This record gives sequence, structure tokens and C-alpha cells, in this order.
Amino acid sequence: MTDQHFLNNVFGKSGMTAEEMTLVISKFKQVKFDKNNFLLEEGRTANHYWFIQSGFIRSYVIDTEGNDITTNFFSVGNIVIDWPSFFLRNPTRENIQALTDCVCWQLDFATFQELFHSIQNFREQGRTTLVGSYFALKSQSISMIADQAKDRYLRLINEKPHIVQNVSLKHIATYLGITDTSLSRIRKEILSAPTR
Repeated sequence: MTDQHFLNNVFGKSGMTAEEMTLVISKFKQVKFDKNNFLLEEGRTANHYWFIQSGFIRSYVIDTEGNDITTNFFSVGNIVIDWPSFFLRNPTRENIQALTDCVCWQLDFATFQELFHSIQNFREQGRTTLVGSYFALKSQSISMIADQAKDRYLRLINEKPHIVQNVSLKHIATYLGITDTSLSRIRKEILSAPTR
């Protein structure tokens, strides 16, 4: 997929006119991150967000015991953003790090504001994306309390199989709120379960 096609796909259903899409796409800058590079580090304010064209990224926080706990995974087509830091201009508590070499499309805060206030359909797509992210976060928060670890893992397999196939078990375990050992046991149970 060419660069132009990627961004056209991102904004293709936004309702923007061809002229508006051309303007919006022209404002994005292609950036590349090497594996383990940080897109955003704890204590800094988010001044950019990114759409992922290729690669895998995760966000994580450091808990009270010094362990890094994965809060989200991002892959092709996803928007990578710390919503509160970006919009409220507050320092983030999360780290956002490339798990693989990545190609992303970056937009800065000032340009986002300019587009948000001048193009209605860009604004509406932004609101829709924000609401979708909120629902996903709410669902994950409830699942961590109300669901068994095995069920959380099975849902991750069903909803994001590409994450399970490309991300280390260590990161998946912290995302699910369990130890590596527990995740290994769950995986063995699933593999040994009789198929129906």
C-alpha cells in the first residue's frame, strides 16, 4: 500500500471533500521509529499523535513496585495518542514505545487544533475516535475486574489475533493483569482443550 493510499484509507469514510482530505493529508509528516524507541515518555506532555502504517507499539506505566505494566497495544491503522495529555496539556504518566520498527504518520497539536476548528468532518471523525477509545478503555477496565484471566486472553485472541502473534508473552501477561507463568498455563489449557 502506498503512503497516499494509507492516509486515504484512514480518512476515507470521514465525509471530507476531496479538497479537505488533500489539505488534511498534507499536514501529516511520515516518521519512523526503531524498535524500542519512545514516542512519548512519562513526565512529558504529548505534542503529537500518530497513525501506524506498519509495526507494533505499546503503552505502559510503572507500578508502585517498579514493574512496567502494559496498558494498551497499537498496530496498523490505529491512532497512537495519550488523550488526556494531548488535549489537557498535562504531563503523561504513560510511556509509549515501539515494539518493532514502525512507520507512522504524525500530526502536531497546533496543526490538529487548526484542522479541528476549520474542518467539520475532521472534527467529527476525531470525536468518533475519542468515543471509541473511551468505550474500549471502559470495557478493558471492567473486564480486569469482572472476567477470569482465561476469558480476557480468549477475547484478546478473538479481537486482536495479530497482537497475540507478534507481541511478547511478557507484555501480553501484564496487559491481562497476570504473571507470565499464569499466561503459559492458560495457553496450555487452551491448546490441550478438545475441539468441538
